[in-house]
Amino acid sequence: MLNYYQRIVDSKYCGLHLEKSMDSLEGLKTVIAVVETHSFTAASERLGMSKALVSKYVGEVEKQLNIRLFNRTTRQISLTEAGKNYYQHAITLLEQYATMVDSVTGEQSNPRGLLRISAPVTFGEMKLAPLMPKLLQQFPELEIELQLTNSAVDMLEDAIDVRIRIGGVDDSTMIARHLQTIPLVLTASQNYLTVKGRPVTPEQLADHNCIIDSNFRIGKHWPLIAKDNKSHTIAVKSKMAVNSPQAVREMAIAGGGIAMTPKFIVDDAIANGQLQQILPEYTTLEFGLFAIYPHRKYIAKKVRCFIDFLLEEFSQEK
Repeated sequence: MLNYYQRIVDSKYCGLHLEKSMDSLEGLKTVIAVVETHSFTAASERLGMSKALVSKYVGEVEKQLNIRLFNRTTRQISLTEAGKNYYQHAITLLEQYATMVDSVTGEQSNPRGLLRISAPVTFGEMKLAPLMPKLLQQFPELEIELQLTNSAVDMLEDAIDVRIRIGGVDDSTMIARHLQTIPLVLTASQNYLTVKGRPVTPEQLADHNCIIDSNFRIGKHWPLIAKDNKSHTIAVKSKMAVNSPQAVREMAIAGGGIAMTPKFIVDDAIANGQLQQILPEYTTLEFGLFAIYPHRKYIAKKVRCFIDFLLEEFSQEK
């Protein structure tokens, strides 16, 4: 089977049997999409073709090889052993084909095609979305689909090329490129500080109203570290909690209390005087910003160029 499909990427074979070769490539892509989405319907949506055409391509592959790739019932499909073997070879072959295309075209070709990016909602809205026009100016043959969600993402099933994540990365099947470190800062409005006073030590935070971001596991126990590395964990009081850092920011601007947020959330509010940083001589939590993509030998040119673009953009903010 592997030798048969290796002929697809042979230039002489492609020249003599172009139509059949392209059908074989589509068959490879279609089987991969069905395996990764667990559904003929979802595969058709990913590939932008009808469900009937997906079934046709899968059937043609099975007929050519005289094997069954999937066990089908009215409710679900599952891979056969032959299907599992085919899928692993298909991934390798498509990577080899893409490598060949990149090698032949070299630097003469620009990254092209649809780039699907997943990112957390607030970070995507505030930091990533404004960069997309610049990305397209640099790589005009790209198309971008930005999917913003705070929920878990299955990159293979959702056909995500790059996932932007803040925090830890624990999936060994993925590559994680560190882009930037995002510190948290404490802020409050001048109106709040005029009424309640400005804390000058970590311990004084216990006397203030604090706004909790329920995304953080620390809850009402805020860690702070002095310049001499002495750590403080303060049990703060709070009557407001929300699972959105942008909402925490707006509550703080409205005079609701002291907020702990990622610095990029409040940079503009600090600059225009809506918020003031509290205890700036202390540091607190910080998170890594990562670009995550599948752990494969071949990395698509559009992915490589996008990662390089992000590294360049975020390095300028340091």
